[in-house]
Amino acid sequence: MEFDEVLRRRRMVRTYDPDRPVPPEIVDKLIKHALRAPSAGFSQGWGFLVLQEPEDRELYWSVTAPGGQEDSWLQRMRTAPLIIVALSNKSVYLDRYAQPDKGWTDRGESRWPVPYWHIDTGFAALLMHLTAVNEELGSLFFGVPADRIGALREAFGIPDEFSPVGVLTVGYPAPDKRSPSLRRGHRPVDEVVHHGRWTAGGTPAAR
Repeated sequence: MEFDEVLRRRRMVRTYDPDRPVPPEIVDKLIKHALRAPSAGFSQGWGFLVLQEPEDRELYWSVTAPGGQEDSWLQRMRTAPLIIVALSNKSVYLDRYAQPDKGWTDRGESRWPVPYWHIDTGFAALLMHLTAVNEELGSLFFGVPADRIGALREAFGIPDEFSPVGVLTVGYPAPDKRSPSLRRGHRPVDEVVHHGRWTAGGTPAAR
């Protein structure tokens, strides 16, 4: 599929065909493409928890969305045959930038303008999401509820230094409901793009 077509077809899919597992070679491709993501200092401080077995997927949903989800979009997502939890490891970045070639003498976090460990893991998740589209699969990127992160760690033995940045469900799409949020439409380009200097509403500032 041409890259422009991948972007055109990209959307968040919440309903999947439960009878069509993701082929192993595509699962491998998703992960290999994730590992091609950029990372600050080539730190690669990420980890991926891949859940394919029915009991593992059921455990994921039971600890992150327990009860009360019978009619929600979360219930539809339970049909996904593949779940990938993307996790970041801040300590890998702090260690990397304390090495001689980076010029920092300690692991101070205050030098970081933004948490690149989360950003880079997000890049990796996006590459998996786009790869799924290219393979004519559907996927959705979403977060773990803050109050369920501890339960997720305990259920799957996730080390404390890894933080879940987001989760991808992946599978062959089934008839899906359109998200009501899409009624908002795309924001106008001149509200979000500023050439040369920041301007209000896309109107060039007076000179």
